[in-house]
Amino acid sequence: MSQNGVVVRFENVSFHYEENKPLLDEVSFSVRNGSKISIMGQNGAGKSTIFKLMTGGISPEEGEIHIGKDTTIAISRQVISPEELTLTVREFFEKSFDKKVYDIDPRIDSVLEVVNLHAPHDRIIKSFSGGQQARLLLASALIQDPDVLLLDEPTNNLDKSGIAHLIQFIKNYKKTCLVISHDAEFLNSFTDGVLYLDVFTQKVEQYVGNYFDVLEEIKARIEKENRKNAQLGKEIQENKDKANFFANKGGQMRLVAKRMREKAEELEEEKVDVRREDRTIRPFTIPSQNDLLGDILSLTSFTTMNPKTHKPMSRKTKIILKRKQHLLLKGPNGIGKSTLLESIANGNAGAIIKEGVRVGYYRQDFSTLNFDETVYDSLKSVMEKHIDQELRSTAAGFLITGDMIKAKIGSLSPGQKGLVAFARLVLQKPGLLILDEPTNHINFRHLPIIAAALDSFEGAMILVSHVPEFVSQIRIDEVLDLEK
Repeated sequence: MSQNGVVVRFENVSFHYEENKPLLDEVSFSVRNGSKISIMGQNGAGKSTIFKLMTGGISPEEGEIHIGKDTTIAISRQVISPEELTLTVREFFEKSFDKKVYDIDPRIDSVLEVVNLHAPHDRIIKSFSGGQQARLLLASALIQDPDVLLLDEPTNNLDKSGIAHLIQFIKNYKKTCLVISHDAEFLNSFTDGVLYLDVFTQKVEQYVGNYFDVLEEIKARIEKENRKNAQLGKEIQENKDKANFFANKGGQMRLVAKRMREKAEELEEEKVDVRREDRTIRPFTIPSQNDLLGDILSLTSFTTMNPKTHKPMSRKTKIILKRKQHLLLKGPNGIGKSTLLESIANGNAGAIIKEGVRVGYYRQDFSTLNFDETVYDSLKSVMEKHIDQELRSTAAGFLITGDMIKAKIGSLSPGQKGLVAFARLVLQKPGLLILDEPTNHINFRHLPIIAAALDSFEGAMILVSHVPEFVSQIRIDEVLDLEK
């Protein structure tokens, strides 16, 4: 750590990916030892890129990154890689270290306690649920006891108790912590500073204060900039009108007209480029399949996972969903919610979907998307009848414009993939919606609009979500609690 307490400093750092426009342009900021920093910015602004630059995963094209001497950095990734899924818990944690650690077992138990997960060390990683895997990823960073802890969307897939444990851990953590998240309440519980990435200027602004205070400060600044621009716009128009008036007089008046035009141009340059990443997606509806009568889905049995023995248990039920009926699946991490959704989507035993019903399936891992396809082709593939204007208009409503529609799905940020997935649902016009944690990765400003769309969906719907504030905005007709 440096003498002035700064552990990380970016100095005029620039970076861009080859196929896209610059992400960071001469970015400068510093992070002090022991601070708890939130990183804000629209989907695709470069938040995860900042983390990759800090860990050395990528290098800046220009500028310098200064890390305090002997400072250790660890990152909690968003997903477990496919090759790690076959590892045991012990092997997974051993990969967190460059050298062999002889007291690995007690250290594993210690960090699993922190993330509120109890698991035998010989259990295979792929046997854990999405929420449990999220806890393992977090624990794999914690076990390194780093000077700088980087958390990338750490609340994704975590249930209420998991988030509560994480908040307490961050508050108690004596070292430095930087967090990317779209959960505003979560961020506000510990934040003492914000790094704000502007997706249009590729700059970073640094703020001091808790998360909600910073949001208010940014909001006030935007309003001030809008007022200034409105006043300048008025003066510009007055000068243009005068310039036109004097120009028509001829003679010496043309010189006056020229000065008026020059004054208008000077005022144009004074206009402030107001932050635009506070844009939200347009209000939308997900049209349901027409002419659906009778039972859309019948569920007679399902399988859950016993949280203590980790063994499957068969359960009986009787749930029938017709049009305009919405079902909420509840239960703690690891009980089998995602597995049940997948089973229903595939029409496996115990679940019968009416013939001819189109199923719109939003998976939290985006595995319904082909990462090698362009966004345009992905949207086109779900349309019953391809109408280019409808496709592009729908895409624009989800902030999918310009080069993004030509980009491959795999090159997008997780938040952008989520918006593509919602755009596909709109174009698909499904009869049955299956949604597995649809708020993961999505900017919190978009969530009320998404909730309104789901609330008004007129087909049948099954929802899994660990975000009570989101669920409370959606009409739920029936609840299936897998724990009971």
